[in-house]
Amino acid sequence: MTEASETTQTEATGPASSAPSLAPTTAEVNRWRQDFPLLSAEVNGRPLAYLDSGATSQKPVSVLEAERNYYEHLNAAVHRGAHTLAAEATLLFEDARATVADFVGAQEDEIVWTSNATEALNLVAYAFSNATVGRGGAEAERFRLDPGDEIVVTEMEHHANLIPWQELVSRTGATLRFIPMAEDGSLDLDAAGSVITDRTRLLAFTHVSNVLGLVNPVEELVSLARAVGALVVLDACQSVPHLPVDVKALDVDFAAFSGHKMLAPTGIGVLYGRSELLAAMPPFLTGGSMITTVTMEAAEYLPPPQRFEAGTQRVSQAIALAEAVKYLQGIGMDRIAAHEDELGRRLLDGLGRIPGVRILGGQASGPRVGAASFDLPGVHAHDVGQFLDDQGIAVRVGHHCAQPLHRRLGVTASTRASTYLYNTTEDVDRFLAGVAQTAAFFGVTV
Repeated sequence: MTEASETTQTEATGPASSAPSLAPTTAEVNRWRQDFPLLSAEVNGRPLAYLDSGATSQKPVSVLEAERNYYEHLNAAVHRGAHTLAAEATLLFEDARATVADFVGAQEDEIVWTSNATEALNLVAYAFSNATVGRGGAEAERFRLDPGDEIVVTEMEHHANLIPWQELVSRTGATLRFIPMAEDGSLDLDAAGSVITDRTRLLAFTHVSNVLGLVNPVEELVSLARAVGALVVLDACQSVPHLPVDVKALDVDFAAFSGHKMLAPTGIGVLYGRSELLAAMPPFLTGGSMITTVTMEAAEYLPPPQRFEAGTQRVSQAIALAEAVKYLQGIGMDRIAAHEDELGRRLLDGLGRIPGVRILGGQASGPRVGAASFDLPGVHAHDVGQFLDDQGIAVRVGHHCAQPLHRRLGVTASTRASTYLYNTTEDVDRFLAGVAQTAAFFGVTV
C-alpha cells in the first residue's frame, strides 16, 4: 500500500453504521437480485457484476411495471382535465408525492417534483437570484443576497452542489467560501467553525460523498449554520437511497435527491423544502400549471409545491419513484444500510491488501456507505475500468463530477466501486480479484 492508505482495517472502515444483526442473508439478497432483470445479463461473455449504483441504480420489475401500467391504463394530463382518466392520473400522481414525503419524513406540500437533483439545487439557487432582484415581495427578503453576504459549501461537493452557487454569487455579488478537507479526506470541522460566520446566509453540503463514501456529520454542520442564522441545503443523492433519512430529524431547510439512484427511472428528482420557506420563495420556472390568475400584464402563482412545477409534469416517473420507495420500504432501509456496511467493509479491507492501491479517504474514520474510490499510481483510471469491464465488472471511472476533491487529493481521476441492496459478496470479491490482476498486469508495486 502507499503511504496514504497505510491504515489498520478498523481505521480504514470506521465504526459500524448499522447493527450487523440487521444484515440480510445471502439467500435474501439472491432473492432480491431476481427482481432486477438486467443483473442476469452477461457482459463480454462474463456474468455482470454491477458496481456502479452510485451513478445510477438498476430497476426492479415492479418499478418497470408501474410505469408501463400507467401508460397502458391511465395516461392523461394531471391537474388539467375533468375526465375520469385525468382525475385518476392526478390522484395517483399526488399519492406518489405522499409516498415520497413519508419516506423522508416530510409533509406532502414540502415535496417538489424536479427532473433530477441538479435541477432541484438550481431551483433553490435561482429562488435566491429572483429574490435578490426584487421578485417575491417582502416574504422573499430572507433569500435576498447582497455584496458581503456569503454562501458556504465544502471541498468535497459534487459539481451539482457547487456550480449553482458559483453562478449565484456571480449574479448577486455575494462571496462563495468552502470548508476544506482534512488530510484523511474527512471535512475539517475545526476550519468549518471559522469559515461559517455571521455573514453566512446559506450552507450547502453533501450528506454522503459520492467519491469517498463518507457520511458527513450533519448535526455538527447544521448546528454551526443555525448559530449564525444560515439556511441549510443538503445534497442527499447518495444518502436517501442507502440510509434511513428523516429530513425533519436532520433539521435541514432543503434537501435534494434523484429517483434514478434509488431504483426509479431517470427524469424524476425531488426537492424537499420547509413549507414556510417554499411559501416565501419566488418561482424558478414559470408557465402553465403553476398559476392562479394571468393577465396580459402580470401573473399570480399557486402555493407550493405546484408553484415550482411549471408545465407538463413527470407523471409516469413520479409514480414509478413511489413504487421504488415501496420496494425499499418492503426491505427496510436499516437492513439495506446494514448490508451495504458489510459490503463496504469488504471493499475497503480488500483494496487495502492490494499492493500499490491508494484508497481515497481511506484513513478517515466514521460511518460510510458501501462505496470506495481508489487510485493505482501510474495507471489511468480509464485503463483500470476497461480491464475490469473485460471481466464483466462495471465500475465508475473519472473525476465523478468532483474535480476539486480529486485535485485536493492529488489525483485527476479515480476508480469507484459502489454497491447497493442487490450486490453480493461474490460481486465484491470478483472486483477485488480484478483490481489485483490489473495492478499486476501494469506492474504496480508498493
